[in-house]
Amino acid sequence: MNSRAKLHYELNTVNIGAFVLESGEVLHEVEVAYERTGNPGGPTILVCHALTGNQFTVGTIEEPGWWSGLIGPEHIIDTHYFQIITFNVLGGCNGSTGPTSINPQTKKPYQGDFPYPTVRDLVHAQKKALDQLGISSLHAVMGGSLGGMQVMEWGILYPSFMDYLIVLASTPEMSDYGMAFNRIAIEAIQNDPAWNGGYYDASAQIKGLDIARMVGMVTYRTPQLFTDRFNRETKTEGFPAEYQIDSYLNYQGEKLRKRFDANSYLRLLHTMNNHDIGRGRGGWKKAASQIKAPVLCLAYNGDLLYESTRIQEFADEVPNGTFIEVDTIFGHDGFLVEFEKWGPLLKEELETRKGEDD
Repeated sequence: MNSRAKLHYELNTVNIGAFVLESGEVLHEVEVAYERTGNPGGPTILVCHALTGNQFTVGTIEEPGWWSGLIGPEHIIDTHYFQIITFNVLGGCNGSTGPTSINPQTKKPYQGDFPYPTVRDLVHAQKKALDQLGISSLHAVMGGSLGGMQVMEWGILYPSFMDYLIVLASTPEMSDYGMAFNRIAIEAIQNDPAWNGGYYDASAQIKGLDIARMVGMVTYRTPQLFTDRFNRETKTEGFPAEYQIDSYLNYQGEKLRKRFDANSYLRLLHTMNNHDIGRGRGGWKKAASQIKAPVLCLAYNGDLLYESTRIQEFADEVPNGTFIEVDTIFGHDGFLVEFEKWGPLLKEELETRKGEDD
């Protein structure tokens, strides 16, 4: 194997034509945006992104991607050896067909008319995109949170298509606790004065999305991390004071609103709430037994949304599952940081079957 293979980097879209969702609704002329990087002749890893993620997993030196600390040249997952592909999910707002896209039937943006995709819809759309790109098999599929939900469905819908599955911070079904927080976020968006049933003006400030993001940020981290970082520090004096935690949440909410579409966020929240690999399959345990590829499941200590015990139960049910809990104060967001703690586990798993050309 040439460990210093010339690296390829491509941002593009692929047209998968008409696409029928689980609901029976049809989207026409569907575009799926992707990032494709690394060794074009190497084993291919499909990375599935989380709720507010996008296809820019690796990115560039000028604009690093959201997993650039994990994946890249001579990184834990080395792009001199592997080829990495990430698709922006169906219903997203970073180039794939979603609520901000032009409906070819009406010549206007879908907005509130865009249907509600399921996790299985996201996976089927990606499979069609891979077919168009001429990729007939994958070395691995990996992802965290909503990305992990997609990984599970990949293992069930296309059980012989990959060698490995890596599930990070995700359970076989969305918990009622997670659904409860998502409901608060949904209500915040839909009750925003500018919402207009999802048909808001392009310049509208959907501040309900800010609140939805604040709710999410509280669940993504642990109480210890918030205490260690903010420690009741004030930003303004007097009473009532503004605390640094207030400023942080306001900043995070506004930042997301500037880069993400409220209709997309709303739909993907429902996508996550609908997640249950056992739906229509006789329960999640029976569904898990259909997975053929080895599965590495990582849980993150203190994750409020995707409990370690539930992830371990899933790992125990798949025919070839491995469960590891990562010790972290970052909670659910652990899969986005501290790569030195858990990245080597992925490296070992992915390199087990590199091939005879090493």
